[in-house]
Amino acid sequence: MSPRKKQKKSQEIDRFLESEGLDSQREKEIGQHIGYRYDVNLLPDLSRLTPFLKRYLEFMGWQDLNWLEDVHLGYEEGRAAVFDRNINGWVTVSEGIELPDNQQDRDMLARELLIKFQMSERHPLVELKKAYEKR
Repeated sequence: MSPRKKQKKSQEIDRFLESEGLDSQREKEIGQHIGYRYDVNLLPDLSRLTPFLKRYLEFMGWQDLNWLEDVHLGYEEGRAAVFDRNINGWVTVSEGIELPDNQQDRDMLARELLIKFQMSERHPLVELKKAYEKR
């Protein structure tokens, strides 16, 4: 490696130590890194799409998961859950659902559950729409 390339690589590493290291405008707005821009392993494996997600993407005309890329299965009070940003809260996974061993598969399941919940009559925004829509 040439001395110039070594210096450039050193500067790339140091910028995270010496600055916020936020590159894109969106990163600056939210104040954090968008992980998959730096680590391809954080991108969803589209070969692991559930049948529902495949149909959903086809219906929407999307080539990727777009807004669902950063949706992951987490835990809330010891129960598997997915975070719904629209209601700023956790949606717990029903106890009867068997969770896959692979994290990519778990995240795909979380994405599917989130979409289904957001489309259901039980979603809190449905009640808000009923209460505030113009008639």
